[in-house]
Amino acid sequence: MISSFSAVAVQVAVLFILISIGFICSKKNIFDEHTIKHLTNFILYFVTPTVVINSFNRDYDPLLVKKLLISVGCGALLHFLSIVLSFILIHDKDKAKQAVLRYGIIFSNCGYMALPLQNALLGTEGIFLGTAYIAVFNLLTWTFGLVLMSGDVKEISIKKVFINPGIIGIVTGLIIFLTPIKLPVIIASPIQHLANLNTPLPMFVIGYYLAQITTLAVLKDFKLVLGIFIRLVLCPLAALGILYFMGIRDNILPAMVIAVSAPSAANTTMFAAKYEKDTQTAVTMVAIGTLFSILTMPLVVSAAIALCNF
Repeated sequence: MISSFSAVAVQVAVLFILISIGFICSKKNIFDEHTIKHLTNFILYFVTPTVVINSFNRDYDPLLVKKLLISVGCGALLHFLSIVLSFILIHDKDKAKQAVLRYGIIFSNCGYMALPLQNALLGTEGIFLGTAYIAVFNLLTWTFGLVLMSGDVKEISIKKVFINPGIIGIVTGLIIFLTPIKLPVIIASPIQHLANLNTPLPMFVIGYYLAQITTLAVLKDFKLVLGIFIRLVLCPLAALGILYFMGIRDNILPAMVIAVSAPSAANTTMFAAKYEKDTQTAVTMVAIGTLFSILTMPLVVSAAIALCNF
């Protein structure tokens, strides 16, 4: 357990150093809102899809297919668990705030925060399995998530559900993995270089948003603190317990726990702004949650890695 914690803590510390660079760049006005907006789009449209494609650019392995399918099922189960917990535990007279808190609990930062950690601890197989969670995330965030934030089922768009960078990356990767098609070096090499940016660039973005926090007085808001606690502690521990007793082991267990232990998804703030919900609560939940996840993720993830040996 101690060795597992040390390994995870070292990787989280590396991410924290990168986050600190983003924080400093924000304070020194090297990064501004305009820069971060374009950097986020670059990560979304180029970096994240290439990470997925790069992890799938391998020889077909029926065992990996089995693991991937199990991971999809686990991802769906864990999202359902988060939905249940958010609706049971979060109630507020301010419906705009309630929607934001529930969304932030249900949807974790399974891309920006989880993928770099899955890669560092589990290698490309960690990313391979992590994409299963991301696939479920994408499907739900553009359906259930849209309705939750907008309050209108008409907001659901088939185009948004199936034609977005995450899904395109996963589908492309699956085609490469499941068929004899393999990327030539002239294409695989640039994809590898772009994929390598998935660790530093998202951390810089997170550092920027952390720099926007000017006071911790927001922690006096009990509902906000409760939402962050559910996202960072209750959901991951419940997920770990359920998956363990279901017999989930190997790299699947830590890969799924890493995904579910991440702080609230960055698009919590984007959806809140788009649908005129409580944007301040959204920004604070993402930023403060990210800050405290530096402490909670090593504890939960190291427990998952240790339990894999039992």
